[in-house]
Amino acid sequence: MTGNDIWVVSLDGNRAAQPFLKTQASESNAHFSPDGHWLAYSSDESGRVEIYVQPFPGPGGKWTISTDGGTEPLWSHDGRELFYRNGDAVMAVSVAYQPTFSAGLPHRLFSTQFEPTGAGTSGYDVSPDGRRFLMIQPNEPEQPATQVSIVINWFEELRRLVPSQR
Repeated sequence: MTGNDIWVVSLDGNRAAQPFLKTQASESNAHFSPDGHWLAYSSDESGRVEIYVQPFPGPGGKWTISTDGGTEPLWSHDGRELFYRNGDAVMAVSVAYQPTFSAGLPHRLFSTQFEPTGAGTSGYDVSPDGRRFLMIQPNEPEQPATQVSIVINWFEELRRLVPSQR
């Protein structure tokens, strides 16, 4: 029996789904690099969920990208960085492809609470220039009102503050 697996479907030919990673571990959150030659994904094969990269369609090695756990990998639009979550932290790792694949050490970009999707996809995105992130933050619990303002003769006050221009 296997955990969650990663399957691919070619848009050429018969479009039949084929397993790419089918292991005892649970793999998820797979994302192709911008050039389509690499696949980043999360897996619990080590006993903790980490980020991995493999060449696509293979063959080749596998590189562990995260060093202390990670989920929701996402490539930068130019393919030179890989982002992922580690708890509330968004991490970044520089990557290079020549002469072979290599990854730098992860570093924290920022920390904030945001909602994970829980659907095997990333709950955030990065702008094409890599300078902004889009994510959904959790709702703050409503605070009870500590002050109530009552405006008497509201229309009169509005006319006074914003005179009509005839």
